[in-house]
Amino acid sequence: MAGEGELIAGRYRLVSRIGRGSMGVVWRARDDRLDRTVAVKELVLDAAAGEEAAQQAVRRAVREARLAARLRHPHAITVHDVVEHGGKPCLVMEFLPSKSLAALLAERGTLPPEDVAGIGGQVASAVAAAHAEGIVHRDVTPGNVLITADGTAKLADFGISRALGEGTMTDGGVIAGTPAYLAPEVAGGADAVFASDVFSLGATMYAAVEGVPPFDGEENPYALLQRVARGDVRPPRQAGPLTGVLVRMLRPNPADRPRMDEVEETLTAVAEGKPAPPPRDPTLLLPSRRKPSRRLVVAGAGAVALLAVGVLLGSRINGSGTRSAEGVPPPAAAPASTTTTTQAPEPDCTADYRVTNSWPNGYQVEVTVRDDGRGLTGWAVQWQLPGGDAIDNLWNGTLARDGRTVTVTNAGYNAVVAANGTTSFGFVATTSGGGAATPDLSCARS
Repeated sequence: MAGEGELIAGRYRLVSRIGRGSMGVVWRARDDRLDRTVAVKELVLDAAAGEEAAQQAVRRAVREARLAARLRHPHAITVHDVVEHGGKPCLVMEFLPSKSLAALLAERGTLPPEDVAGIGGQVASAVAAAHAEGIVHRDVTPGNVLITADGTAKLADFGISRALGEGTMTDGGVIAGTPAYLAPEVAGGADAVFASDVFSLGATMYAAVEGVPPFDGEENPYALLQRVARGDVRPPRQAGPLTGVLVRMLRPNPADRPRMDEVEETLTAVAEGKPAPPPRDPTLLLPSRRKPSRRLVVAGAGAVALLAVGVLLGSRINGSGTRSAEGVPPPAAAPASTTTTTQAPEPDCTADYRVTNSWPNGYQVEVTVRDDGRGLTGWAVQWQLPGGDAIDNLWNGTLARDGRTVTVTNAGYNAVVAANGTTSFGFVATTSGGGAATPDLSCARS
């Protein structure tokens, strides 16, 4: 390993060690030829890994330089050169006096949502540019987000990124990336794609506003990877206006996440205090209407039948035996001593609506569905959405709208509720009405 004062490639003199990246030690150095300060990353090889693994790591570092050098962006750390020293490649990069987001969070715990949106928007712009070049970063984490004193954010370490079409360097079963910020598909063993970077940036911002990453608390890395692969993300509770975009970025299915350029647009709007633009795919805002359940169809038919009976009885009472317009005589009147009493059926379930977070243009809601003693194999909750409100994101259920009437039915995995048990769903809504109101809910078996 190189030491302080050592000259690299005849021009880069190491001044002081400033950190350690995913693949090596980073030095502050001086470029004697151009008289400027640079950062030099020296690849560190695992001595126990064997010659083949060492050569693979060297090839991976060379590829890093080739890919990163293609990218020139104000919010990405620039790679100037790649040189060899002691049989190992060294990357020569832009030196940025800064503090990582990880260090900042270690000091402060959390950051305000608007500040996180500003940082995330800058990083998203760099990753969107990388995606346009066919590059997947693969390790968007708080440790790789560098922030200067004036608030400029730059993304560092494309060391485990790859160009689409090139072979992955994780063929030996080694998953490249920081486990707590991996996308579920990567944790499950699939190759990283553009949508994987979207998830990792969402996880990074989640950690910045919540104080912990979406997947936290597992000391065993294998257990952690299993939980990541399941995509079991707890909805954010402190994200305010960031909640909607975070929920979308952290969706388990890569196809359901927004593109990185859309993320950049949304985060920039939130950072500037403007309403977040609606999702570009309208099906994410208003899912297609579900076919009504058989139970609701039967109930509707029963209501029509009762209405018809009521009309005929009214005709008999008010028409003094006259025939109907269709020529059908009215039914005979019931004996005076006969009375009919209809008792409303007991509800199958109840629903509790609770606003868990709110901000000027939106709010977050959690709805708890409780069985009333008989057990459920499916449920549906319905209410009237206030004028000017729209549901942008919903989890643990399926949304259908008919005008202002909202119906949420169970997802496949939470349809069954034991007697007196509960389940829940949640959503994020935008509003132009000045705040969240608690509506009247109905809950029924479906």
